[in-house]
Amino acid sequence: MNNLQTKHNVIADWIFSHERELIRAAEFIFEHPELAYEEVLSSKYLADYLRNKGFSVSAKTAGIDTAFTAKWGGGKPVIGFLAEYDALAGVGHACGHNLLGTAVCAAACALKADMECSGTSGTIRVYGCPAEEIMSGKIVMERAGVFNDLDTAVTWHPFDRNRISNDIWQSQDIKNYTFHGISAHASKSPEEGRSALDAAELMNIGVNYLREHVPGDVRMHYAYIDNHISANVVPDIAKTNYFIRSSKRSRTEDASRRVDDCARGAALMTGTTVDIELVKCCKEMKINRPLAEIYYKAMTQIPTPEYTQDELNFAARISKEAGFLNNGNYFSGLEPLEDEPVPISIGTDASEVSHTVPLITISAATMCKGTPLHHRAAAEQAGMSIGHKGMLYAARCMAEGTKLLLEAPKNLDAVWTYHRTH
Repeated sequence: MNNLQTKHNVIADWIFSHERELIRAAEFIFEHPELAYEEVLSSKYLADYLRNKGFSVSAKTAGIDTAFTAKWGGGKPVIGFLAEYDALAGVGHACGHNLLGTAVCAAACALKADMECSGTSGTIRVYGCPAEEIMSGKIVMERAGVFNDLDTAVTWHPFDRNRISNDIWQSQDIKNYTFHGISAHASKSPEEGRSALDAAELMNIGVNYLREHVPGDVRMHYAYIDNHISANVVPDIAKTNYFIRSSKRSRTEDASRRVDDCARGAALMTGTTVDIELVKCCKEMKINRPLAEIYYKAMTQIPTPEYTQDELNFAARISKEAGFLNNGNYFSGLEPLEDEPVPISIGTDASEVSHTVPLITISAATMCKGTPLHHRAAAEQAGMSIGHKGMLYAARCMAEGTKLLLEAPKNLDAVWTYHRTH
């Protein structure tokens, strides 16, 4: 029997004995979905939970009302756990952040219990990070320097499988394009108007033609921001929001400049002007191989969740209703660690942190295979036992992996050597 499976495993025992209150925390956040920078109830719940478990908690980290920092211990090494808890408009916790923040807090508390028992020195910090869904919170916090003295940052994300997230999350630019024209009556005197909406639409047409001439991993997608102008008025203002992404910062920057040119060209064609606002930008995820191997070793020794027949029936029903392509294989065990990093077509503000300090991300199944993030089915499973099981598993993986990291100074030396040279 190995050291992570012994009868008196402090981390496993802590999580098991606090299972019910952790599920209540996840349920509370699920039942009170709050959008980016509005996570008042969610952040307070988690901050209060950590305070009650012996952490000192400070509010408004980096000047953000719904961010917090919880701390326990002292001295080196300093391990930072990154919690998220914001929801999505319309579909609530379809990204599972009710589970994400709760599991991070659970991992920090379980690791604290183990360190107290073993006498291991070091500092645990939990960062309450708002507004991940708009690529913001961690970027603001990183630029304020709050992660600079960490030895390692640890987080996870809900997905449809259990693995080390050996993934290159995308570099991103988020931009707003605001066109300004001249208002006029759309029927009586349209010649006097200069339509900002025409400019926005021409810009979007230009970007759609641009798609053929950018690298295959570049993604450009947009939404109109409502200007509340009726159809019988030539619109003097129109605004679009763009996400421009790729797996390499230089490609993102090149595509972003070309999208800007589409906007300027559209303004020139329509006699309007355009304001270009860079809302947020981040680099791609920086993978740390030694860190991934340490946490993968821990995960190989932790049992993955088992599911009841009712849970399997639920997965079968929701897969059929939504057309998920899983061939009845709804859940599986731990997937192997890939030999090379895997580029993926989504982004996270945690990527910016990975360039400041070594960062590990764990993926845990909180939904059946084939369930896409931001889908109503992801939200349904995040609010029930399937999601809760993945959450508790992720908490143990993060805590046990960090315990292995702390067991030998050479582990952190290898992690930092890799971080500095890659």
